[in-house]
Amino acid sequence: MFTPDPIQRHAGPPASSTPLRDYLSALPPGVNPAYAVLPRSLVEAMPLPWQQQLTHLLAEFHRSFAHLGWPIYRVVPSRRERLVDLDEEQLAEVGVLVEIDSDGELVYRDRSGTRIDDPEQRVVLVSVLDPIPGDYANANQNTPARGFPVPQPYPPSGPLPVQSPHQR
Repeated sequence: MFTPDPIQRHAGPPASSTPLRDYLSALPPGVNPAYAVLPRSLVEAMPLPWQQQLTHLLAEFHRSFAHLGWPIYRVVPSRRERLVDLDEEQLAEVGVLVEIDSDGELVYRDRSGTRIDDPEQRVVLVSVLDPIPGDYANANQNTPARGFPVPQPYPPSGPLPVQSPHQR
């Protein structure tokens, strides 16, 4: 049965036609402009319904793009550091050589020997120990031990409720 009343418009902003791009553009943890990394230990620690939904979405994604020649990815936890703050080992990792010129000044050069101008402003990625626990059960006390909070509708319609540890 139809009603003659007009359809109510949604009160919030219009839905985006690129919601995933919008979300990933904010660069949440594990995301850079080219890739999104999900630490397996955290994904496997999600509540079972979340794992089931994510499994379905990932299977559909991989089925859709199975025809591409997928490489094997090597993920290295890294952080941004100024070039001038690196030690010898880190400089070697990023492919930079340091020399002392005839004036006694430090000169930074890339692998090809080209001088790097303004090394104080050059920021590079250097590897670090992975801060994400590999075994969720052995996570530190700052990591929730009983899984993740109950999912909220997106976007949240008001302030999120605060849960005590006993409610999780």
